[in-house]
Amino acid sequence: MYVSYQWLKEWVSLDGITPEELGEKMSRTGIEIEEVKELSAGLKKIVVGEVKECIDHPNSDHLHICQVDTGEEVTQIVCGAPNVAAGQKVIVALPGARIVDNIKIKKGKMRGEVSNGMLCALEEINIPQAVTPKEYADGIYILPEDAVNGDSVFPYLGMEDAILELAITPNRADALSMYGVAYEVGAIYNKEVTVPSFTGQETGPKTALEVKATVKETEAVSDFYLRKVKGVTVASSPRWLQNRLMHMGIRPMNNVVDAVNYMMLTFGEPMHAYDASKVGNMEVCFAKEGESFQALNEEEYTLTAEDLVIRDEHQILSLAGVMGGESSAVQDTTTDVILEAGIFAPSMIRKTSQRHHLRTESSQRFEKGVNAAMPKQAIDALAFFIQKLAGGEVCEGRLDVVETEVKPEEITITTDRINHVLGTSLSTEEVVEIFGALQFPTEVMAEEIHVHVPARRFDIHIEADLIEEVARIYGYDRLPSTLPSGAVESGQLTPKQKMIRQFRHQLEGQGCQEVISYALLTEDEANRYALAEGKNVALDFPMSQEHAFLRQSLVTGLLNDLQFNMARQNKDLAFYEVGTVFEQGADRLPIERTHLAFALTGKQTPDTWQEKGKEVDFFYAKGLVEGILAYLNPVETVQYVASQREGMHPGRCADIVIGDIIIGYVGEIHPTDAKRRDLSRVYVAELDVDALNDIAKAGIQFAEVSKFPTVTRDIAILVDRTVTNGEIEALIQEKGGKWLRSVTLFDVYMGENIAEDKKSMAYQCAFNKQDATLTDEEIEQAMNKIIAALEETYQAVIR
Repeated sequence: MYVSYQWLKEWVSLDGITPEELGEKMSRTGIEIEEVKELSAGLKKIVVGEVKECIDHPNSDHLHICQVDTGEEVTQIVCGAPNVAAGQKVIVALPGARIVDNIKIKKGKMRGEVSNGMLCALEEINIPQAVTPKEYADGIYILPEDAVNGDSVFPYLGMEDAILELAITPNRADALSMYGVAYEVGAIYNKEVTVPSFTGQETGPKTALEVKATVKETEAVSDFYLRKVKGVTVASSPRWLQNRLMHMGIRPMNNVVDAVNYMMLTFGEPMHAYDASKVGNMEVCFAKEGESFQALNEEEYTLTAEDLVIRDEHQILSLAGVMGGESSAVQDTTTDVILEAGIFAPSMIRKTSQRHHLRTESSQRFEKGVNAAMPKQAIDALAFFIQKLAGGEVCEGRLDVVETEVKPEEITITTDRINHVLGTSLSTEEVVEIFGALQFPTEVMAEEIHVHVPARRFDIHIEADLIEEVARIYGYDRLPSTLPSGAVESGQLTPKQKMIRQFRHQLEGQGCQEVISYALLTEDEANRYALAEGKNVALDFPMSQEHAFLRQSLVTGLLNDLQFNMARQNKDLAFYEVGTVFEQGADRLPIERTHLAFALTGKQTPDTWQEKGKEVDFFYAKGLVEGILAYLNPVETVQYVASQREGMHPGRCADIVIGDIIIGYVGEIHPTDAKRRDLSRVYVAELDVDALNDIAKAGIQFAEVSKFPTVTRDIAILVDRTVTNGEIEALIQEKGGKWLRSVTLFDVYMGENIAEDKKSMAYQCAFNKQDATLTDEEIEQAMNKIIAALEETYQAVIR
């Protein structure tokens, strides 16, 4: 947002305040000023000249030799502009002058003819070509006829001014107008604001008889107003208006269009003017899918059914809140104009603007929000301003197609609350004075201050907003610095944080490296390898379809990391990640849980001259999980139950169960998935850290090392191939009695002399008694119970 210092002075008295001081003060009170630019800075010796004679250059097909009166003398200047002619008042850069980019003008010759200076286009005195009036876009600028030869050109171009460039944050959209900025400056300096008056006579017929309109999409349009002005004469705007628009970054077009833009800059309400002869009965509705629209920028857009438009029976008149259409534009031949003002849904305007890559002054304001009380005031002012510039009759009344009642905010606050938050010791009188500077009407009742927030400050809704306003105007630099009071407690890790830290320590001790993967994936990837079935969480506005859903598992990200590294010839990899996974909740908000996962591929140890390194396998991965769970020492037994999971090898995957809760899984990635990613065998595990944190833990129990010998017994059994080692070990542990210390599988045999559906498994059972030597009878009694249980439960045959 550009703000003219001279224009601002018409609203607020700034005597004794320089543009630089104003910019610094505004930055310190909440509106950042990116730059304060003196329009004539760096330019010198640029004066008004009058072309007395203009002839063609004898040695060029496009140059002209001009005799120019610069006030003190008539001098010869060679000019290449196609629009130069005798009798014009022009911008002259004399020898020694400095123009844009600090270029110095010198006397010289052009094709053999002496040139004592330069006739300038606006671009050459630092007015961008993008805002230059179209009639001067390819040539020099012509000054008004009453310009005095030899005078500085700056007064004639409105360049005795400074422009403040404001960086407007979304919460301060009220400052996207001179109206809003003036009230802000008035509050900073506690000065009155003078709002210019735009009035006139309604001499035309009633607007309601001249214009017909309906709003079909009332959810997208909260206000919609129309006015009509008949008998206008479309022409160039006055010089002062053209100058002001150019310095505010807008190209002058004609008096009607310029009036619309000027009122937008004045009040912050984007409006539009239509040629009434090209408009039928107006309707605000959504476009039809694939419908074509020719905009004022001469570009054609293919619309969607989500684009809000204003149309009549035959055509689209404008893309609501963004840009008008070429077919209904105000032209030199226009005599009657229809004016439109409204308030459109910010999110809808933002989406349309982004969808068509069409960002305009209008769309920027609607996206951030506009003053709900302003459209009626602005459209009335616009009608009378057009009457002043272009003549004509303003039709009687305004057509209020849709009108929403504006309910002003009333917020109650206390001085104690303000002082508590800010650390100040302001009195109620001082607080009321600050609200007075902001021109917020107040009522003091006992200890409460009732503040009536004007509609122009539509960013203020709650108590905290008022406290911020007090802090801004009082001065952030005046707020006292105080040390925190009260007892200071030392921080410590939560049990969950301690557990995660231990997991990291164990995995890194086994050679794993921590990675951080991207949490956004495709729809298919998001729930593949998920520990539990859940509904994906979709983003409302994804950056791409590849990053449209939040992950339900960490494994996919780890596989992506393995794939990236394998493609760069890194073969032996062990990655782990601790991160958040997401599942759609009942109230649309995602449920977040912390998971731990690791992925292994390649070799456990490198090859040496003595032996080959061993490849990672299921049991190595399971061993890492066992090491992690050993730290927890859960009360209930950890079981590994064979399972079938999407994306996992059907015979090499096990759920990890504690009690009746599945807290994770471990296994090999399905060969098809691995091949698709150009990976060799990959082993993964994923654990629910939150579930692990909730399970009952036995804690560490210390015991004296037994002084008595440990006795071992071996047992070999024949069982069905479907029976797992975990099931057998669990049964032996359960039936082995209180002196059984460990069970170890040391042999598995399937083959000759064994039925095809059977397998032989051999276990070593270790027994120890803390206070005496075990007898043979005690050991045999325990072994008999184990054998009986195996025979009964799994029909085991003792070998």
